[in-house]
Amino acid sequence: MDRSLVFILRLLVVLGLLLQAGRIQADAITARVIGVSDGDTITALDAQRQQHKIRLAGIDAPEKTQPFGQASKKHLSDLVFNRDVILDCGKTDRYRRKICVVMIDGRDANLAQVKAGMAWWYRRYQREQVAQQRVDYEAAEAAAKAGKQGLWQDVGALPPWAWRHK
Repeated sequence: MDRSLVFILRLLVVLGLLLQAGRIQADAITARVIGVSDGDTITALDAQRQQHKIRLAGIDAPEKTQPFGQASKKHLSDLVFNRDVILDCGKTDRYRRKICVVMIDGRDANLAQVKAGMAWWYRRYQREQVAQQRVDYEAAEAAAKAGKQGLWQDVGALPPWAWRHK
């Protein structure tokens, strides 16, 4: 079977499952990730060749110059760069980035960043998440912290929102 047909069929199955689970909206964007700026920002190109600047919802990754900033960017790159993703976007921020949950092969890339200790769960915006996401992100952060994963190896790890105010 043609590779593009296989991809489309897989994508339709994943979309169907996610829609049934209530995890994404019908207006989700399917796109290819063409850039990773840092651990919580990507650039994606949709089927109409329109670029979208995406801020990963529900997380805050270390700044590039902060400890683990480059490791966080690399981890996200390894997950999504040059791959097809589904973007479930809820709003646009003041920098005109779409705020999205990035799904890859049915997996939440935002949550994967938290699980790996490459980002904090951004509690400030938890009301914008569905209840199950709040549970999953909080548990992922607690497990990463307990296991000293990624940035949690640093006892004095400073969240990016505090780092930016320094």
